[in-house]
Amino acid sequence: MKEYDFGIVGLGVMGRNLLLNMADHKFAVAGLDLDTAKAESLEKEAKDGQEVKGTTQAQEFVSLIKKPRAIMLLVPAGKPVDGAIGSLLPFLEEGDIVIDGGNSYFPDTDRRFTELAEKKIHFFGMGISGGEKGARFGPSMMPGGDESAYERLRPIFEAIAAKVDGEPCVTYLGGGSAGNYVKMVHNGIEYGIMQLISEVYDLMKRGLNLSDAKIQETFVSWNQGELQSFLIEITGIVLNKFDEDSGERLVNLISDWAKAKGTGKWTSQNAMDLQAPIPVIDAAVTMRDMSKLKPERVQAAKQLTFTPSAVEVDEQEVISQLHDAFYFAMLNIYAQGLAQLTIASKAYNYGLNLEHVAKIWRGGCIIRASVLEDFRQAYSRNPELLNILLDEQIGGKVLAKQAAVRSVIKLAVDKGIPAAAFMNSLAYFDAYRSERMATNLIQAQRDYFGAHTYERIDREGTFHTQWD
Repeated sequence: MKEYDFGIVGLGVMGRNLLLNMADHKFAVAGLDLDTAKAESLEKEAKDGQEVKGTTQAQEFVSLIKKPRAIMLLVPAGKPVDGAIGSLLPFLEEGDIVIDGGNSYFPDTDRRFTELAEKKIHFFGMGISGGEKGARFGPSMMPGGDESAYERLRPIFEAIAAKVDGEPCVTYLGGGSAGNYVKMVHNGIEYGIMQLISEVYDLMKRGLNLSDAKIQETFVSWNQGELQSFLIEITGIVLNKFDEDSGERLVNLISDWAKAKGTGKWTSQNAMDLQAPIPVIDAAVTMRDMSKLKPERVQAAKQLTFTPSAVEVDEQEVISQLHDAFYFAMLNIYAQGLAQLTIASKAYNYGLNLEHVAKIWRGGCIIRASVLEDFRQAYSRNPELLNILLDEQIGGKVLAKQAAVRSVIKLAVDKGIPAAAFMNSLAYFDAYRSERMATNLIQAQRDYFGAHTYERIDREGTFHTQWD
């Protein structure tokens, strides 16, 4: 019987595209889905000469994969992952490898890693970024699990991954849930940058009253320079899409009630557990929640009125300031996410190499951007770098842009336009560069009402004062 190199459970768009990507690279692949139509369509989509097999039977599927078996799950996070594992377990053997390719919460991955290790089955949690197109033609992949088992997966993953300067955008990241954790923070950064872009759009549209065409052209031009990134690129594309029925730009017809799948919230929740400050990502999550208060916002818009200041502005000068302010805030968002990874790596014993993380984010993934090569070089110069802003070259670029972000925030205040990402990026920057913060007052207050004690700067020890 023919043996297949790799198998995927779940033949939705992502699963099917990943298998076809593998088939393009001469790997024999098999897919399992309870939907007969999906199993059959997989084989129909294969090109002549490619070895692609679809089935609806778990036992048959497992028997098709060559040993040690490598099987990826691409099913919704949560109970469906446990259900898929349970359906395969009766047919798996010691040494087989199961990979969860979905956006699972990292504690679930740790639990599954331990449970399957007891059965001598290797488990990987692997973040995949790039969407359906990335899956088909080259994603960024973030695997974490048993390092000894990675060699079975490496040739396949490196073949199908996106390439930057000939280097695959995939690498072994660390043990246990390292891969899912890195993908979670990736998604938090994604939240932050998307919020930032929406604020630039709002300031251009409501603040400067620019035409839709001018805004679209601005994003297209920005993508040609230091702001080059996937999210800036697709913003230019999205803003140029017209509705077939009305002839209007489609973006103007889309509801402002934003959806979310929860990975940004997980990033913020865990950052608070680790005491890792990521205020822009927190703000991005909050603003999506704010978008859901649509009925209240409609009422508030009528009652809580504001008359913008009559401020004379030079359009081109403000666009230039927005460019530089975006660069400043974008670097701060990456800095916050990467700092969280640094703290988490120590807390969870992942052993993350941040140069490797920056390297595999350069291509294929949603947050890919030209600045990631700068980050990779920074971590290459100093692998122990606690925060990317402390690198002299990166820090110098941020310093050069700080005047612009301060001006943009003033404009937002004058116009009454919410700019949570810009404001929190500057607050993070100003707090991080403050040798002394005003939290000494908070310490005194805590001691006053709760006898929580405090430390002094002029002597060692812990102190309590009878303030009255």
